[in-house]
Amino acid sequence: MNSKTLANGILRAIFTLVFIALFLYFLYQIQSVIVYIVISAVISLTGSPLVQLFRNRFKLNDSLSVVLAMLLIVGSLFGLILLFIPLVIEQGHNLSLLNIEKLQGNLNNVYVDVARYLESRHIYLESSLQDYHLLSKINYSAIPDFLNSILSGFGTFSIAFFSVLFISFFFLKDRRLLENSFMIVIPETKKHRVKKSIYTIKHLLSRYFLGLLIQILILFVIYAIVLSVFGIKNSIVIAFLCALLNLIPYIGPLISAVLMIVLTLSSNMHNDFNETLPTTIYVLIGFCFAQLIDNFFSQPIIFSRSVKSHPLEIFLVIIITGILFGIIGMVIAVPAYTALKVILKEFLSENKIVKHLTKDL
Repeated sequence: MNSKTLANGILRAIFTLVFIALFLYFLYQIQSVIVYIVISAVISLTGSPLVQLFRNRFKLNDSLSVVLAMLLIVGSLFGLILLFIPLVIEQGHNLSLLNIEKLQGNLNNVYVDVARYLESRHIYLESSLQDYHLLSKINYSAIPDFLNSILSGFGTFSIAFFSVLFISFFFLKDRRLLENSFMIVIPETKKHRVKKSIYTIKHLLSRYFLGLLIQILILFVIYAIVLSVFGIKNSIVIAFLCALLNLIPYIGPLISAVLMIVLTLSSNMHNDFNETLPTTIYVLIGFCFAQLIDNFFSQPIIFSRSVKSHPLEIFLVIIITGILFGIIGMVIAVPAYTALKVILKEFLSENKIVKHLTKDL
């Protein structure tokens, strides 16, 4: 090997690394578009049965079948949004009547009662925390600021909404559009394996999304029962919203817990604080019970039977993707990992690690 060949090899390697780095940077810059495509692919996967129904049963053409299917999907989405309007209006009214000074006084009273109780047990909490003035540092005006940040996000949401609709329409109209676009870059010798992998991925993801639907339904029923028992207004809407948030692994339940506590407190502002606090604690206990059912019953069954992966395996995948890509990574972690396992089994089935990970597929 002469110096010229070695130099060419080094330059080729450098150019390859630069190209890969630029490509990854390009993907990072258009990550929102990638998310739109992924969401549209999910919508097309779930909406294709409707399109087939209109085509085969009612003998409609492709365009009209897709339009009707999209109208049903969008109509269902707007129906869900309309369910939340009374809740938002009522909570906004409650927050507008919120007496922050009275709330701070009630919290101070609770703090004093707890401190006195601990002092009777020879635990001097008040004296140890008095110098820090923790309650005085709480920013009670953060609640209106949080609502304003939600309103400011509607602009971004509208762009994403119409982009997803546009892409979903063509995915539904031409069911093989995404698949054919992907197959262009696949060599002829590997197309059979790729098609087989795509079929398996569609089958597993269909089962996974059905499992998620069952998971949300179970949580919704438990949340609705708990909130209804304690007389929380708009209990059905609150239960549905908190159940939907569980689609975000690990972080979603924390957000839904905070949301349920806040909505329970705001719904009982007309009552005495000494009555509102126990009710909120009971609701939180019911929420924890629902999470125990979800963590030890629903999720293990969904992950083991739908995507055929061990719960610990799924946990590590979600944590890693969450660190790398944030909340979006956590949401798409399981579908992406399932697709990766199918592809690895098809093309690297002799590898020991791949064989161990994909033994149940």
